[in-house]
Amino acid sequence: MLVCLVVLSAVVAGILAQRVESGVAPPVTRTGWARAIAYWMLTVAVAFEMVAGGVWDLLRIEFVRVSLVRLGYPLYLLYILGPPKILCAITLLAPRFARLKEWAYAGAIFNYVGAAASLLLTGRPGREWAAPLEFAMLTMGSWALRPAGQKLMPAESNGRVRAMAWCVPVLITGAMIAVAFATLPSGAPPR
Repeated sequence: MLVCLVVLSAVVAGILAQRVESGVAPPVTRTGWARAIAYWMLTVAVAFEMVAGGVWDLLRIEFVRVSLVRLGYPLYLLYILGPPKILCAITLLAPRFARLKEWAYAGAIFNYVGAAASLLLTGRPGREWAAPLEFAMLTMGSWALRPAGQKLMPAESNGRVRAMAWCVPVLITGAMIAVAFATLPSGAPPR
């Protein structure tokens, strides 16, 4: 009950803050309202998970310590991952800062996909590695539904990129991969 009340309060506060920030009237159509509510529900869920995960990491609770050891990671990684998770949540909930929000969304995706890959590659059952992928999907949903004022390119600009513009970076990356394979070191690393 308390969680539902907090989520509802956060959604209402987010919609009101968005209105004040952009100076735009609240959504008029049902679709506009549904989009705003869905955006804030997804964003609050992701931000809450990031805050909870960051706090758990910094407190090094037993659940997190056991999970990390089982995956083969050192415990000091918790102090490296905890603060950015909390900063990510603050960034996702704060108004403006479109470029910083893009980085926060990317960090959240890296966090969730990395967690899922770690669980999958260590042979954990599907129910364990599916949870981080679900949060990755929530994060992508929040990103896709974000208001126009939080996007890097304004909606009215022609932000289309021709398909040919992708060819050069893809070809260069392919060449780099080929060079990386061609220059693989052999033997043990130097001491």
